[in-house]
Order: sequence, then C-alpha cells, then structure tokens
Amino acid sequence: MTIFIEVVLPVTLVFLIGFLVQKWRNIDIRTLSTVAIYILTPCLVFRTFYTTPLDMNYAYMVYFSLILLFAIILINKIYAKIRNYSQSLESGLILSTAFMNSGNYGAPIILFAYGTAGFDYAVSLMVLQAIIMNFFGVYYAAKGTDGIMQAIKSVMQMPATYAVILALLLKAFTIEMPSNLFMTIDLIAEATIPMVMVILGMQLAEIKWLGFQWSKIWFGVILRLAISPLIAFFIVLAFPMDPLLAKVLIVSAAMPTAATTAIYAVQFNSEPKLVSSITLITTLISVVTITLLLAILG
Repeated sequence: MTIFIEVVLPVTLVFLIGFLVQKWRNIDIRTLSTVAIYILTPCLVFRTFYTTPLDMNYAYMVYFSLILLFAIILINKIYAKIRNYSQSLESGLILSTAFMNSGNYGAPIILFAYGTAGFDYAVSLMVLQAIIMNFFGVYYAAKGTDGIMQAIKSVMQMPATYAVILALLLKAFTIEMPSNLFMTIDLIAEATIPMVMVILGMQLAEIKWLGFQWSKIWFGVILRLAISPLIAFFIVLAFPMDPLLAKVLIVSAAMPTAATTAIYAVQFNSEPKLVSSITLITTLISVVTITLLLAILG
C-alpha cells in the first residue's frame, strides 16, 4: 500500500486531472501535444543527454529494447497465425502490445520510485522507444513500402532526435553551454513530465467505451502487462548492467500501451478501436500491476 500511495497514486491523480479537464472543457489535445513534442520534450532530452555520462549501460538499453520488441512481435505473429487473424488485425495487436508508454507514464513512475538517477535512464529509454515506435510502429500500421518511407520520415521529423544529436556533439567536443542558456533549457525541461502526464489523461478521455472485443483485448493486456516484464526480466539477466537500470527496464516493460499507437492505428486504419481499447484497459489495470511489480523489485 505504501508503494501505491507514494509512487503510483500521485501519477494517476495527474492523469485523472487531465481526464476530468478534457471531459469538462473538451480542449484541443493536438495543440498541447505540439507544445510537448516540439518544445518541452526536446529540452528534457537535451538536458538528460548533455548532463548524463554515457557508458555501456546505454548500449545494453538498445540491445534490450530491440530484443523485447522482436520477442513481442514474434508472439503476436504466432498467435495471429493460430487464430487465423487478418493482416490488419495482426498489425493492430502488434501496435497494442509491442510499444509501451515509457514517456508520459513510465518516466514519472520511475522518477517517484527510483529518483533522479533512475529518471535519467527513463528519459534515455523514452527517446529510444520513441525512435523505435516512430519506425516500427508506423511500419506495422501501414505495412508496406509507404510505411517504411513514412517511418523514416517520422523519425527525422522528431525534434528529440536533433536534441540528442546536439547534446552528444557538445559532449564529444567538450563545448560548455553558457549557464544562462542552460538555465532556460532546464526550466522548460522541468515542465515536460507534468504536461505529458496531463496530456495522457486527456487522451484517455477521448477513448469511447463501445464495441470492445474482449477476447483480443485480454490477449493484449496479458502480453503487455504480464508477459512483457517477464521477458524483460530474462533479457536483463543476459547483460552485466547496472542493477538500477535493470529495474528501470523491467518496470518500463510493464507499462501500458503507448497512446501514440492509437494515432497510428487511426491514421492507417489498422484496427483503431481495438488499439484504443487495449490502450485504455492496460492503462487502468496497470495501476494494480505496476504497484505489485514495484513491490516485488523493491
């Protein structure tokens, strides 16, 4: 109960605020998302990569993310084959289960649970997951040549990508940023996590409780919230990584479905109702599963 009150409850209350405000005022989420994507997140990403020493743990993070991604995709393909699902339905299930909400859900949970050291790992993972989701997520949503080209274009349009590149260049050439300029970036970066948490709550308010395909939803819920962290546990055992990073990766792997996947599903007509439904249900149930997982990991 202590973990729930001190870690999970504060995060869910911020989501609830966004949810209630959206139900009350019906705000244009796209405007807020644009601010978060093009201003807030790049500042947070730049600050993290500029101030955090990079070591082999970040290489392990890349290996972990790719292994977990392909493991979940493989499980979906086998399940879709057994159930004789269409290509569209298979892609919808992959969108619903292979991409976790490591940004506006995972990062604040990690911050409350493991402090700033864990949060630095969480932000780096958030950037990596965003790149992976913008490539593979778009590919599976579009499933074809146009999907690949759109995926590459999406990655190159991400402001966070250039924030990482700039931060790494400054570190590589040992160029120190003027303190007043860094204070501006730091100030904006501090606003990122609260804003994206509110946006997630608002996104959940837009999902309709209609036409749920419960058999498919429960498959997505179990794979996203239970099997994914279990696979993550075995993956981290294969690498001599920092124990804190191992915990961050396992907890991140247990996060609910990324809300961005619902946008891709709508854009490319890849089972949008199913993807939105799994996004909603995994987010609700994760309040319990994340609490239990944090208690187990300590």
